[in-house]
Amino acid sequence: MSVHWKSWLSNEGAKHLFLVFWLALNLWLFCGSFVYYSGPQYYYLLQMIGLGLCVSRASASVLNLNCCLILLPICRTLLGCLKGSQKVPSRKTRRLLDKNKTFHATCGITICIASAIHVGAHMINAFNFSVNYSEDFPELNVASYRNEDPRKIIFSTVPGVTGVLMVLVLFLMCTASTTAIRLSNYNIFFYTHNLFFVFYMLLIVHVSGGVLKYQSNLEGHPPGCFHLNKSAQGDIHVPGFAGESSASSFETFQQYFPAQESFAQNNFGKVCTEDPVFKPHFPETWLWISGPLCLYCAERLYRYIRSSKPVTITSVISHPCDVIEIQMIKEDFKARPGQYIILHCPGVSALEQHPFTLTMCPTDNNATFGVHLKVVGDWTERFRDLLLSHSNEAAEILPILQQRHYPSLYIDGPFGSPSEEVLNYEVSLCVAGGIGVTPFASLLNQLRSSWEQYKLRRLYFIWVCRDIESFHWFADLLCMLHEKLWQENRPDYLNIQLYLSQADGMQKIIGEEYQALNSRLSVGRPCWKTLFQELAKCNRQKTVGVFCCGPKGISKALHRLCNSSNSFGTTFEYNKESFN
Repeated sequence: MSVHWKSWLSNEGAKHLFLVFWLALNLWLFCGSFVYYSGPQYYYLLQMIGLGLCVSRASASVLNLNCCLILLPICRTLLGCLKGSQKVPSRKTRRLLDKNKTFHATCGITICIASAIHVGAHMINAFNFSVNYSEDFPELNVASYRNEDPRKIIFSTVPGVTGVLMVLVLFLMCTASTTAIRLSNYNIFFYTHNLFFVFYMLLIVHVSGGVLKYQSNLEGHPPGCFHLNKSAQGDIHVPGFAGESSASSFETFQQYFPAQESFAQNNFGKVCTEDPVFKPHFPETWLWISGPLCLYCAERLYRYIRSSKPVTITSVISHPCDVIEIQMIKEDFKARPGQYIILHCPGVSALEQHPFTLTMCPTDNNATFGVHLKVVGDWTERFRDLLLSHSNEAAEILPILQQRHYPSLYIDGPFGSPSEEVLNYEVSLCVAGGIGVTPFASLLNQLRSSWEQYKLRRLYFIWVCRDIESFHWFADLLCMLHEKLWQENRPDYLNIQLYLSQADGMQKIIGEEYQALNSRLSVGRPCWKTLFQELAKCNRQKTVGVFCCGPKGISKALHRLCNSSNSFGTTFEYNKESFN
């Protein structure tokens, strides 16, 4: 299967271009810092600790950049405003904003790698500070005496203690972010990930120790010059390693930094009467992270105020296969089809909260909005028990309205998602696997109200489920939309294909009113290659938006086919649904 260059550029071009720019920026900062800290103002410090200084400072520059960038992709409200406004008119740019979760994870991995390099370099620095203790320049020394235990140096300085604590926090955050821990115990991920604020506070304090110093009087005291000793004997004193002559000092420096040989040759032999003056670095980390940190804190404050008022739950419906539908009302709540909200129920957990796609959005005539959630973990199980009575709910097949006193429920959002772009294509293909149908339910609801105002003119909707009962979740919605389009003489607007992946023989959706769906129900899995060939043939020279929310196997197959070539000039743009 060959790759179609136009489709590949449409799907991968902007992402790879941004990645190259980000990598180049990291490399430029690393190399620039490495060269800067091998300059003449660090001549004496380099003699003491060698290349460890350059490596530690270069990796610190990479850390500053990524600690700055990692907060921006999780400013959900800001990203949602950008996606929904005319400030980002380009669809490709909006699709690039949907990669925010991937970029957040990439910055996190880079922080871990740069931290490992930074810590390793400083461990070597601590050893060299101990071994190469300088009697000539005591203010440059971090060690208190020659051959001091490097572990004592680390645990007796502010940068050392804060560095150890940051490594511990970073280890907890990274290990708890793995897929296995997130799926098995979300609480561990949630609580450890919120340690990022502790990490940033330690990071600001970490650079305030003033351990590394630079020479500030290069003109009055060229590094490496012969300093006229003011002692009674009038001997000439040569700065360098303790106990070394000027020749051995120069040879050592020449061995570690051959690139500065010409500089050293020009200055060795000069006589100066001014002592070198050393000053600690001005902390720069706060300049990198203060802006994004303030932006993120301001957004969290805004979200806290916005979500401080509970919603009014109007109804709770129990659907087959452990799916609960919640319908709510909240004053001044507005949302676009495809967006999601975050639910917080204090009766279930004081801090834990989870994202769910809106399956019904408020309109001008109806303020009700709703979500469908599948019971798959501890939080959803406890939430279901609070919402529903315990009377034989597991035996129910059809949805049953549960009338009772509902617990307090708070929502945060709405937030943007890739599914918002479905209505911005002339032709769209929506592929759902099981409960992954929820991002498309609100879109179908919106089309039922009015489809003429959108750019979309043909929608292919494919839904794959394991159990026949799962189709009951939105069977009524699909039938009503199908009937509406037929009455308006637009039967080709919506193409519905339902697949029952696990069944011994042909089955039907129970209910006389679902005959229109039964005729579109197949047993087995879709043949994606054949499907894409038919789509390309029916939509020659057009751009088709492909949207997927389901298992990784389906997602990978669709992504590969979107980049493959076809003989009809059709371009497929792939969009993967994922919560942030």
